[in-house]
Amino acid sequence: MANPFDLTGRVALVTGGNSGIGLGMARALAEAGADVAIWGTSEAKNATARAELERTGRRILTLACDVGDEHAVTAAFDQTVARLGRVDGCFANAGVSGRGQHSFLDMTAQEWHRVLRVNLDGAFHTFRAAAKHMVHRGEGGVLVGTASLAAIEAAPRSEHYAATKGGMISMTRALAVEFARHRIRAHSILPGWIETNMTANAIANPKFHDNVLPRVPMRRWGTGSDFGGIAVYLMSDASAYHTGDTFVIDGGYSLF
Repeated sequence: MANPFDLTGRVALVTGGNSGIGLGMARALAEAGADVAIWGTSEAKNATARAELERTGRRILTLACDVGDEHAVTAAFDQTVARLGRVDGCFANAGVSGRGQHSFLDMTAQEWHRVLRVNLDGAFHTFRAAAKHMVHRGEGGVLVGTASLAAIEAAPRSEHYAATKGGMISMTRALAVEFARHRIRAHSILPGWIETNMTANAIANPKFHDNVLPRVPMRRWGTGSDFGGIAVYLMSDASAYHTGDTFVIDGGYSLF
């Protein structure tokens, strides 16, 4: 195996791949040789991401898709396969925050389902489409879900967000067992405090900054680029016998 990390000839799908963690993954996957499909709800951000990634010389497809809409996911997946020919790695990264504005006692059913619709239902729709495709093709693949430290550490006022991320871990572990016979692997990634649009307000808050950053042993916030290496590894032949894992990428925050 000359270069187990060479992804030439493979196709990756990254939902929520037009910024932050998703874009960091997509960039590294393209640089490793993969053609990449990005799904995002913002046409403007999709266009910006496509322009950046096309500099790698790979085929880049961007589609507007609301992963919480089952029919939209089916249509987008069909279009992805029609345009790029296959999907070898599916990264269910699209998500929304829990906002953390109100006590659990005041959380409405509407707010609860707003978060579950994208973070958990969206991952279900996306993984199901990808798994069907991979089983049918018979050449294996990998399913990777972006979870969160909220799945394993308390997230007061964001119980709905925590529930979706805990669900992501449980779902990928089950997928790893069910589809191992088809050479389909599954994993979850748990980011710590990462500089993204979702965390921008918190990180910009001086009190939050002064309380949280000193608890990060690496003494910096994470960036989307910090997730490129794990994306390439999980899609590559280097991880052919590695499945059902949970990767914490947090600069040591959860240890300290």
